[in-house]
Amino acid sequence: MSLDDSKPNHEPTDLPPLRRLDDARTLRALAHPVRIAIVEELSLGGPLTATEVGERIGETPTTCSFHLRQLAKYGYVEEAGGGKGRARPWRMTSIGYQVASTHDNPETQVAANALVRLVRERQLDRYREWRETQSTYPREWRDAAGDSEFVFFLTARELKELNDELVAMLRPRFLERLTDPSQRPPGSVPVEMLIFSYPMELPPAEGDGQPGPGRES
Repeated sequence: MSLDDSKPNHEPTDLPPLRRLDDARTLRALAHPVRIAIVEELSLGGPLTATEVGERIGETPTTCSFHLRQLAKYGYVEEAGGGKGRARPWRMTSIGYQVASTHDNPETQVAANALVRLVRERQLDRYREWRETQSTYPREWRDAAGDSEFVFFLTARELKELNDELVAMLRPRFLERLTDPSQRPPGSVPVEMLIFSYPMELPPAEGDGQPGPGRES
């Protein structure tokens, strides 16, 4: 599953658009641990029944069936066709979605913050698990994985442009492998890449100067 809280300006126009979540009810409908888990499994595994999803996430078919119907109500999933009852397969209506960082409506802002926090906590839990279990992976995967940190001095506009460029570069590269399992080469596995960018301190008040290198404040 991809959650992107930016709005890229340079993304190729032939890509399927990311769904933009911008109302409180739709955001709250997804902000549930079981529903996030279901969306992740459908995004990675393709059409699955409630029973199949339940086996993957450790929930009962009844629980998954209920949450699938709720996700369908808000347009996150749809029936893939075939099967009956809990044997009906479900699929995502889109791969990935956008949640804006800021909202004018306070209720929507609270709902967006709750969803992003829940998703990021799950992602960071997976990262912590990787750090704790990486010794069990083959050497080539340990060598291929990476941890990087960069610190830049940027304006807000430059930071926005940098994020736009990264999304435009990364999203198209292997998108077909996510949507079409036949495109995945032998030996490939899901790889999660997290990119966080944020100011480390408040900017100076407008009109205040900043001392440059070698200058006294």
